[in-house]
Amino acid sequence: MNNPQTHYAVMGNPIAHSKSPLIHTAFAQQTGQAMQYTAILVAEGEFVQAVERFQASGGKGLNITVPFKQAAWALADQRSQSAERAGAVNTLWFDEQGRRIGENTDGIGLVRDIIQNHGGQIEGQRILILGAGGAVRGVLEPLLQATPAQCVIANRTVSKAETLAELFAANVTACPYDALQGQSYDLIINGTSASLQGELPPLPDGLVAEGGWCYDMMYASTATPFVQWGQKQGAVLALDGLGMLVEQAAESFYLWRGVKPDTAPVIQTVREQLVKP
Repeated sequence: MNNPQTHYAVMGNPIAHSKSPLIHTAFAQQTGQAMQYTAILVAEGEFVQAVERFQASGGKGLNITVPFKQAAWALADQRSQSAERAGAVNTLWFDEQGRRIGENTDGIGLVRDIIQNHGGQIEGQRILILGAGGAVRGVLEPLLQATPAQCVIANRTVSKAETLAELFAANVTACPYDALQGQSYDLIINGTSASLQGELPPLPDGLVAEGGWCYDMMYASTATPFVQWGQKQGAVLALDGLGMLVEQAAESFYLWRGVKPDTAPVIQTVREQLVKP
């Protein structure tokens, strides 16, 4: 019989593809934490009931993935500043009074992967972000806290990018893709899901500054179209989002268990499993 006092899970729809059980099980083994982590498929419209059942059964914490991050934000009794600004929650846990505490660790995961795992820099850099959906909104606060010199959000529907620019103010500006001609950036982050369809946003040549990096928040078993584009454009480094996935999970794990796992071997394990035939 599983001990419900150490039960954690990821909720989403679909969920079978999730790497979270692999990642958190590896973290638990590495750090000697006695905990169980499962994936729970939740029917659309039943998220609140699913969380209530999980909490009532003694579950301790949850990761939340598509399409329930906004519902998790609404359900949280208390939210961090990052989660508040993100308008989405990907990590929930329950305090001794049963209150639901919400955090969004996506941006922390992105920043840590760039800076700690790859020795990159955000401070003082000119950053271009492609896309203006929930994935981008979720990472903006931690990115801006790392004090880039400039942050431009490009999107097909420019009004969506303008909404984000207004929400986060600071030095964030918005533009359509066709306004990128002639510009160059030190770090280009793809926050669109185009890679999952084998596609690319409409990007001009010359966008990657000398010494510039490219980062795709999506990941796959082979180089994504955006990573391939970055390599062809001469980026010093073109990365996918697998490291971000593991780093955001590590932050969730730390919030739940008070222990920071070593992410490097886990990133390698997940990468190896991805490329298995």
